[in-house]
Amino acid sequence: MTNTCFSELGLAEPLVRALESARYSVPTPIQARAIPLLLAGRDVLGVAQTGTGKTAAFALPLLQHLSKTRAEGHPVRTRALILAPTRELAIQIADSLATYGRHLKLRHAVIVGGVAQGPQRKALARGVDILVATPGRLLDLMNQGQVALDAVSHLVLDEADRMLDMGFIRDVRRIISAVPGRRQSLLFSATMPGPVERLAREILTEPARIEVTPEAVTVDRVDQRVRRVRAEHKRALLVSMLADPALARVIVFTRTKHGANRVAAHLLKAGIVADALHGNKTQSARQRALARFRIGQARVLVATDIAARGIDVDDVTHVINFELPNVPESYVHRIGRTARAGAAGAAISLCDSSETEYLRDIERLIGRRLEVVNDPHPAPDVSERELRSRPATKRRPRRSRRRRRSAAAA
Repeated sequence: MTNTCFSELGLAEPLVRALESARYSVPTPIQARAIPLLLAGRDVLGVAQTGTGKTAAFALPLLQHLSKTRAEGHPVRTRALILAPTRELAIQIADSLATYGRHLKLRHAVIVGGVAQGPQRKALARGVDILVATPGRLLDLMNQGQVALDAVSHLVLDEADRMLDMGFIRDVRRIISAVPGRRQSLLFSATMPGPVERLAREILTEPARIEVTPEAVTVDRVDQRVRRVRAEHKRALLVSMLADPALARVIVFTRTKHGANRVAAHLLKAGIVADALHGNKTQSARQRALARFRIGQARVLVATDIAARGIDVDDVTHVINFELPNVPESYVHRIGRTARAGAAGAAISLCDSSETEYLRDIERLIGRRLEVVNDPHPAPDVSERELRSRPATKRRPRRSRRRRRSAAAA
């Protein structure tokens, strides 16, 4: 299907007007394919990464359905539920709903952890049409009798594979059990591991499957390189790299929260404005860090994988993997923060000898070898041949589901 404008997709005039105000002109492939199906009431299984326009793909039809069936006065019970794995993604979705629905008299609320429950309870008491929530906080409020989902007619699960990674699938099933069986359901995921496939079969009814922008294509749009360096020289190399003004807006990824703090502090000491973003930060601190990065007050955002999805920041010129991820799929999500909307982007990974196995796993996933660059300073500790041929390092044991969930939700 090819469409030249949003009005051709069957969207109502108030939505088209809001899109024009936001300077949305041409639908992305997932929007062009999903919107007509969703307007027709179909369930949809969308396999798409962030940066493909999937939020608008599900939010616009949802707003149109709810505006058509809106009762007089304020909503008493929640009519649509959108589940997201992280606070940042939930807030981003809510912001999009506000943008697209600016000419509609619909209410929405955001329910996330890390902030006081009082304002969230008040918003629910006033009544909302659309509830955007992370699973943990929503279950807390449901157990307190603050949330009723018996009137939900539209259900959206976004970033379902991320829900799985964070150990939320059991919570998601508990929440869905409180939603009426007769509803329109949507599930979006960047990848489709077995548990997500099974969840999709459980909650979707004869869904239309839409797959856009396969991971390999997204990866191929990014200029990717590996720089070999001793672990103790990484911070010095990072500062040296950032002396290049071409690295104008940079996300640096670490594996741990403490690592992110140390790297950000080192950059600040070197005169480079940087903020850290991870799960130990309060919600207000995380939002401030993102805001500073978006408007250019901070040149560098040092983040753990909590920021690898759902953070929509324009014009990220470079992603630097200060540490390679121990889950290869996370590499794809990390580098997807750059080269968005057709723009150019680069990803540079700093690899020490202990990360050899992680590099191999990444290359197997993306189906190609990454270019390895020798750095004259700091001197690499192994040659490329040694990097490729040395025995695999012992893989760290996976954290238990409980530990993964608590760390991600902190």
